[in-house]
Amino acid sequence: MNDSNSVSFGKPKSSGAVFVAPAGTPLPTNAHVALNVAFKGLGYVSEDGLVNTVEADTENINAWGGDLVLVGQTAFTEMFTANLIETNVEVLRTYYGTGNVVLEANGSITVTERGLMLPRVVVVFELVLTGGRIKRIVIANGQIADRSGEITYVDGEAINYPAAFFAFADSTGQTHVEYIATVLSS
Repeated sequence: MNDSNSVSFGKPKSSGAVFVAPAGTPLPTNAHVALNVAFKGLGYVSEDGLVNTVEADTENINAWGGDLVLVGQTAFTEMFTANLIETNVEVLRTYYGTGNVVLEANGSITVTERGLMLPRVVVVFELVLTGGRIKRIVIANGQIADRSGEITYVDGEAINYPAAFFAFADSTGQTHVEYIATVLSS
């Protein structure tokens, strides 16, 4: 049966939508409890929102005579992409690596690009669905493994840090878990 109440927008929570913590941080197991204090919010995301991309390569097996008899999956890649638009210490540490960003006592920030792979992290995305429901997407084993996007500095446009979080399979084989709570929580 169709239910228009199940149709929803993917809006960010007012308290933030993208949170990152070091690998090994305890994972949330539902959408309504507070995140571990190790999670740092990355602030505003561009109006493009969050994009979940799945790529699966397959191989067709045909029998003699041409009938398709089997399809096998040969590769699977999942990533979540968001353009981070705040230039703050947490975004910069996530995008360039914690050891490459220094926050001075007076609030000044120094960023050093080294061109190294970034470490694995835990990533949580939080959205508000229609009716006040909360959707929490948890990536236990994530990494910004591709920073080939452009950071542009243009008068009249926000600086975007294009963050493509790859979701690697964890010890159970899952790349991410989604939780949906029935009531709005902060």
